[in-house]
Amino acid sequence: MSKTKHKIVIVGGGTAGISVAARLCKNNSDVAIIEPSEKHYYQPLWTLVGGGIVPKETTERNEKDYIPAGAVWIKDRVAEFLPDENALVTESGKKIEYEYLVVAAGIQLDWAKVKGLPEALGKDGVCSNYSYQTGEKRGKFIGPSKSGNAIFTHPTTPIKCGGAPQKIAYLAEDYFRKNGIRDKAKVKFINGMPTIFGSPHYAPTLTKHCEDTGIETKFKYNLTEIRAASKEAIFTQVETGEELIEKYDMIHVTPPMSAPDFIKRSALANEAGWIDVDKETLQHTKFKNVFGLGDSSSLPTSKTGAAIRKQVPVVVENLRHLMKNETLSEKYDGYTSCPLVTGYDSLIMAEFGYDLKPQETFPFDQNKERYSMYLVKRYVLPQLYWNGMLRGRA
Repeated sequence: MSKTKHKIVIVGGGTAGISVAARLCKNNSDVAIIEPSEKHYYQPLWTLVGGGIVPKETTERNEKDYIPAGAVWIKDRVAEFLPDENALVTESGKKIEYEYLVVAAGIQLDWAKVKGLPEALGKDGVCSNYSYQTGEKRGKFIGPSKSGNAIFTHPTTPIKCGGAPQKIAYLAEDYFRKNGIRDKAKVKFINGMPTIFGSPHYAPTLTKHCEDTGIETKFKYNLTEIRAASKEAIFTQVETGEELIEKYDMIHVTPPMSAPDFIKRSALANEAGWIDVDKETLQHTKFKNVFGLGDSSSLPTSKTGAAIRKQVPVVVENLRHLMKNETLSEKYDGYTSCPLVTGYDSLIMAEFGYDLKPQETFPFDQNKERYSMYLVKRYVLPQLYWNGMLRGRA
């Protein structure tokens, strides 16, 4: 087994990993990033891809163009963590030692946990914005001449971008309305969770939007099977186990998600499988030279890019404090943001923290549908991402 060592090793070259690396590389020359992917995606725009607003190609860039200068890019996957040895092992058999470890490995899409879904995905009305390959299918499965049942699902597990399952439902409903076929289509949002949205400040507005637009909602029903031959979706009531069968002409599936398997089976994971970190300092609860952030972490907040943007400076500064044997003074308050697209020209910019109370940026009531906030998501946030976050500037 070959062996190398770096002062700082970052696992994951997605939003969190690259953003941390970009900041660290300004002052540290020995940073390694473990990431197998050649492509990098701005996933928050995938809802608009599904809505036919932007082409999917605009969300894709080459990973190499965002590896910060000075960082070593290890194109491999982690197979095993050895935190007692300050090391990890990659799938290619390489042992990599570190002084400090940052885990930003993202989230795992568990398509196979819905029976029949992997085989049906991307075919005959089954689509998902959570896949680069199938997100644009939504536009192909709904056309001006189509009618019938359009179903949108939300699983019981934590997911990245918690508002995405309902955002695409709102876009579809608006599409039907603008094309004069709303009366031919039934739009249903079937959610495994108990409420429409985690923050009680924004939930009533979203509930009213569904009522005003005629979107049917069901809660505590989790998608468990797709029967493609009969175009039936099988849901299970999470408390009683009751089975619900829904016929669909189109179904947008948000798959169950979890921490990556190599994290689940490691000593770094908590009982639920996530990297076990202090929710304020983002330092691991047991291994003090390890930090975690982003979707693979145990942080009890919505898994969004906006949350990562606030987590990154906390990790970077606390890591620097640790290197100097100083107190970890930076604290993360759980801030996250969910830009909730409610139509082709409207959006609710939900921002809140661990306490689920609003932490709004703009000098007006963001608990209203606004065209200005839609423009922020469509044009401003992508630029902030590519040219700010990933460059260590925002």
